Amino acid sequence: MQAMPPKIGVTIAQLNLTVGAIADNTDQIIDALRRAPAKTDIILFPELCVSAYPPEDLLFRPAFHEAVEDAIARIARLSGEVYLLIGHPRRQGERLYNAASLIHRQRIIHTYHKQNLPNYGVFDEK
Repeated sequence: MQAMPPKIGVTIAQLNLTVGAIADNTDQIIDALRRAPAKTDIILFPELCVSAYPPEDLLFRPAFHEAVEDAIARIARLSGEVYLLIGHPRRQGERLYNAASLIHRQRIIHTYHKQNLPNYGVFDEK
């Protein structure tokens, strides 16, 4: 008889985020982490939840990216044993990315850059 795989407690955070309100959005993310059920192993947060969607021209402001990086660091410091999948904008040199970072035990384990960017209607990601 084959053993059952371990159960993973997944929490999906549905938040009321505001575009550009990085501090308020970060507070909501941290609040969701604190309110997560005891058996939560991973919390999934929305795309670009740190900045909210769509950040548009805010992406061209260096101070905006500094605030996002500070927010990610603050969230990471509080992550503990729960894995967090956090959506955020990311600048690397001259390149901009729609990113998702996996955070655990106070550090970013991996960051993924969205590959297929829509560029129609309200979507202006390219």
